[in-house]
Amino acid sequence: MILEKESFGAYLERFNERDEETVVQYVSNAESVDWLMGQIPLFECPDPVLEETYYFRWWVYRKHVKSTPGGFVVSEFHPDVPWAGKYNAINCAVGHHLAEGRWLAKGRKILEDYIRFWFGGGGDPRSYSCWIAEAIWRYCTVTGDFSLATELLPSLVANYGEWERSNLGAEGLFWSNDDRDAMEFSISGPGLRPTLNSYLWADALAISRIARLAGNEGVESEFSGKAASLKKRIQERLWDGKDGFFKVIPLDSVRSDSGGVDFLSMDGSRNVREQIGFIPWYFNLPDPGHEEAWAQIKDPGGFMAPFGPTTAERRHPRFMFRHDDHECLWNGPSWPFATSQTLTAMANLLNNYEQRVVSKGDYLDALTVFAKSHYRRRDDGMVVSWLDENLDPFSGEWLSRRILENWGWPETKGGRERGKDYNHSAFIDLVITGLAGFRTRDDGSFDINPLVPKGKWGYFCLDNLVFRGRSITILYDGDGSRYGKGAGLSVFVDGKLTANSRELAKLSVEAREVL
Repeated sequence: MILEKESFGAYLERFNERDEETVVQYVSNAESVDWLMGQIPLFECPDPVLEETYYFRWWVYRKHVKSTPGGFVVSEFHPDVPWAGKYNAINCAVGHHLAEGRWLAKGRKILEDYIRFWFGGGGDPRSYSCWIAEAIWRYCTVTGDFSLATELLPSLVANYGEWERSNLGAEGLFWSNDDRDAMEFSISGPGLRPTLNSYLWADALAISRIARLAGNEGVESEFSGKAASLKKRIQERLWDGKDGFFKVIPLDSVRSDSGGVDFLSMDGSRNVREQIGFIPWYFNLPDPGHEEAWAQIKDPGGFMAPFGPTTAERRHPRFMFRHDDHECLWNGPSWPFATSQTLTAMANLLNNYEQRVVSKGDYLDALTVFAKSHYRRRDDGMVVSWLDENLDPFSGEWLSRRILENWGWPETKGGRERGKDYNHSAFIDLVITGLAGFRTRDDGSFDINPLVPKGKWGYFCLDNLVFRGRSITILYDGDGSRYGKGAGLSVFVDGKLTANSRELAKLSVEAREVL
């Protein structure tokens, strides 16, 4: 290893010292340092806030590993909430949970129990919309073992079929309620949304790939066809060419007829750019030619804000509309759930599309804003690392927390500090696959393409990342003096130099040659 564990355990100790441990699950605060230092890849960079947030998010994730009579699950809330299912589990963030947890060095038992929980263990994989088949596929690309995916193929096919029966409309697009997208009280409301449609496109593609591995040509062909058809409809119907953005076609129910409505004739009160319009790039869905949408991420009239991105464009007259009866609004506040999706989508855009709308610098800037959002000033004046539900995009205050506290922490809403350490988003994966640039491929190879602008940092290191049983280290050392491994970008596999800056602009390492 390049980095010393002792240098970073101090972050975890400080989190423990400043924490009120309201709920203890599988790994207590007292056990957290030893457990995490044996599980996580280490990360170092010149930005102290970004570096601290990386370790804070691991510390928070560990809190949500829960041992149950049926095996492990990963929770979203710490206190029991009335809208959760068995073991207080909720499916809407399962994609984020698997994206983060797949980088645990010894996490297979935890995550495979959790995956099985949703298919035969008592979990409801359709309580909220999610991208569970795609997340399982991405998890398997890291372990290199796809047997769990092929084992669950019939369940994944059946789950998709249930979505078709309940939510597929006459236009060949899926209808969803913003509340069932876990995005209640948005400006656009229910309708044909980029959320569930993108999720099920990605799931159809994943099911097709899994079926190919299982040798099931019929399912492979059926679901590749479903994916192709759904992609065509998403790009034809949900893309507003005038505003250059993927949008919602508002409909009050799955049985409603849009009447061929277009965005020019739509009710202006619900015709809006929302952050969910970036979700198609989370899965590399759009064909080239839609990249103009990303100009909105840097536009103060669009989604740019000091603690953004906002969940709706700021120029819309209903931005941050008042709603006194609910603590969770998606009409403008910044939500880590959505920020995670947008930053993953931006990394995909930078890696997989030819465009000049956003740059590596824009990605780093957005990730830095996300990192600085992970704090709260306590009543005693101390600023502590913090993760909750949604933020005021202009002040960084945790909004739902303030509202629930003003209401006296009602038990019907989850009680005191319901949103503390809220496990409803991703950050670790953004550092690993985005910033450090470790990009897995389906065939077992990986690319290295860090999204750090040239000359921005003098060093960074991601150390002991476990991929298919091997230890990967990615480091950049501007002049070679920090790590003593040579100047520039270097990649090590099991401690052996694989490529350095003379060979690296973008590295593609073939599994058969290196692993």
